[in-house]
Amino acid sequence: MSNSTEDPDRRDEAPAIRHEMLDALHGIRHGFFTRRGGVSDGIYASLNVGAGSDDDPAAVAENRRRAAEMLGSATSISTTFQVHSPDVVTLTEPLGDERPKCDALVTATSGLPIGILTADCGPVLFADGEAGVIGAAHAGWRGAFSGVLENTVHAMEALGANKQDIVAVLGPSISQTAYEVGPEFVERFVMASDSNHQWFRPSSKVGHAYFDLGGYIVHRLTTLGIKARSLGLCTYEDEKRFFSYRRTTHRKERDYGRQISVIMLAR
Repeated sequence: MSNSTEDPDRRDEAPAIRHEMLDALHGIRHGFFTRRGGVSDGIYASLNVGAGSDDDPAAVAENRRRAAEMLGSATSISTTFQVHSPDVVTLTEPLGDERPKCDALVTATSGLPIGILTADCGPVLFADGEAGVIGAAHAGWRGAFSGVLENTVHAMEALGANKQDIVAVLGPSISQTAYEVGPEFVERFVMASDSNHQWFRPSSKVGHAYFDLGGYIVHRLTTLGIKARSLGLCTYEDEKRFFSYRRTTHRKERDYGRQISVIMLAR
């Protein structure tokens, strides 16, 4: 896996990206996996981990196995059936083939990799290296708006994490320049808080705007009092490395792949 501070040319070829804030923590392994290093073909090339896609299930299973192996785990990655909710599940053992309907997982169990699938939404990996507690959250606009980030931190605290020791990193997600939204979307946010105006800039379409999902996610995290950073990578614009639901929609393609972001305690 590559580190976010490595040479850009080498990093672009790597199957996964790491961030120095999580790398600095003892006993934490993580990776924001790209679409590279897998066995899928065509529009799914190549590390598609989305069981909900129309890709060959055997290819998806092999891609997930490879991601776990690259993380240094012999255990399959536990993931969820993501529903854009604020709900969090605490794990003490691997999920196997089970996929609970929720949008975040937390654990204090060593050797249990947990992951989030995305194709524009924000994958957020959390860790308290001192307490040995980790989390992974799927933060699209709806989940972030309704509290999935806060709930993940609270669930980690219930396992013994200390808020001041938690770090969180937002992985590849859609950037503001590619995320145009309609007036109802803007109204929802502004009605919740007038300060949410800061996450929008005008579009050439009347009433429309461009939404800064990444800025909004990091803001909600830092407001909690935890250290948070973003990789600053756009899934929509970087087709070589990332799948993107919105890019697929704009092109009227029949389906799209998903990338995975994973974290694990290795103690």
